[in-house]
Amino acid sequence: MLLCAAGCKSADPKPATVRAGAGPTVPVAVATVQSQDMPVYLTGLGSVTAFNTVGVKSRVDGQLMQVTVKEGQRVNRGELLAIIDPRPFEVQLSQAQGALYRDQAQLRDVKLNVGRYAELVAQGIISQQQYDTQRALAEQLEGAVHVDQAQIDNAKLQIVYCHITAPVSGRIGLRQVDPGNMVHASDQNPMLVITQLQPIAVIFTLPEDSLPTVASHLRRNPLPVEAYSRDDQTKLATGTLQTIDNLIDPSTGTGRLKAVFDNKDDALWPNQFVNVRLMLEVRKSSTVMPAAAIQRGPQGTYVYVVKSDKTVEVRPVSVALTQGNLAAIDRGISPGEVVVTDGQDKLQAGSKIEPRAGSAPGNRPAQSSGTPTP
Repeated sequence: MLLCAAGCKSADPKPATVRAGAGPTVPVAVATVQSQDMPVYLTGLGSVTAFNTVGVKSRVDGQLMQVTVKEGQRVNRGELLAIIDPRPFEVQLSQAQGALYRDQAQLRDVKLNVGRYAELVAQGIISQQQYDTQRALAEQLEGAVHVDQAQIDNAKLQIVYCHITAPVSGRIGLRQVDPGNMVHASDQNPMLVITQLQPIAVIFTLPEDSLPTVASHLRRNPLPVEAYSRDDQTKLATGTLQTIDNLIDPSTGTGRLKAVFDNKDDALWPNQFVNVRLMLEVRKSSTVMPAAAIQRGPQGTYVYVVKSDKTVEVRPVSVALTQGNLAAIDRGISPGEVVVTDGQDKLQAGSKIEPRAGSAPGNRPAQSSGTPTP
C-alpha cells in the first residue's frame, strides 16, 4: 500500500494548458496579412456560341460552276463565294427585253390612235364607244409594258442570285457541294456554312439568387467577364456581359447570361465548354489573408496569430467573403500581422512555432476561382 501511494504521488500530471514558451516547437507555414483590392467574382459553366451562323444556300436552280473561296478562309460581308450558271437567266432576260420593246411599240401606235379618235369623236365621225375601246386598249398595253419590265427585273435578280455572296463576315467551314453539281433552291443542306467568330458569345448559367445582384451592378456599369479553360487554369479571353435572359429554368433554378468577346486571337470556338468568371465589383483596400488560415470551431471563425516571441494566440475574426484562395476580413486582424496557414492542427494558444523553410510572409494574388461568400 505504501509503494502504491508513493508511486501515485510521484507521477507528474500533464498540464491542462500550454504555458508560453513551453512544449515542443511546431513547424508551421505562415503568411502576412495584407491590404489590397479584392475582386468579387461569380463563377459558372458556359458554352461558346457563334455570334452568327449562316448556312449559305442557292436561291436559284442551276449548275454550280465555281466556288471562289477555300475551306477555313475568312470572308467579309459581300465577298463572292460561288457562281451558278447564269446563262438560262440571261436568255430569260433577253426574252423579257424583246417583249418589252414589242409592247412599247404597240403602245406608241395605240396612243397615236387615241389622239386621232379624240378628234374624230369631237367631230361626230365615230362613236364614243369606239374611242373608249381605243383608250382601254392603250391602258392594256401600258399594263403589258409594266409586266415586261417586271420580267426584266426578275431575270436580272436571278442573275444576281447566281453570284452568291457572303451575308456576314466570318470563317468558311467545310464545303458541302463541289463544283459541277446541280443545286436547287429547295435543297435541305447548305453549300457552305459561315460562322462569325469575331466577336463571339458565351452563354453561361448562374444561380437564380445571384441574378438580382448581377442585374443591379449591370445597370450601373458594364461587367467584365473572363473565360477560362476546362481545367480552370488558363485564361482564354476577356469580354463583357451583354444581357441576362428573361426567364429562369425551373428545373435547375438557374438563369442564363450572355457575354460577348472580341476573340481577336481565335481563342474561343463554337460549342467549346469554358469556365466563366463574372466580376461584380472590386472592394478597395480590403484586409486579405490566405483562406487556409481561417479555422472554424464552436466559438466561430478564428486564426492563429504569430506574436513577436514566436508563440501563437487565438484571434476571432469576421470573414467578409472568400474568393478563391483568399479571404477578406472585416474585423479581428490588421494588415502586417502574421498568421499560420498550415499546421494548425498541432497548435493551441501559447504554442511555440517555427516557420518552415520557404514559407512566404506574403500572399499570392487572388485566383478568383470561387464563388463569393458575403
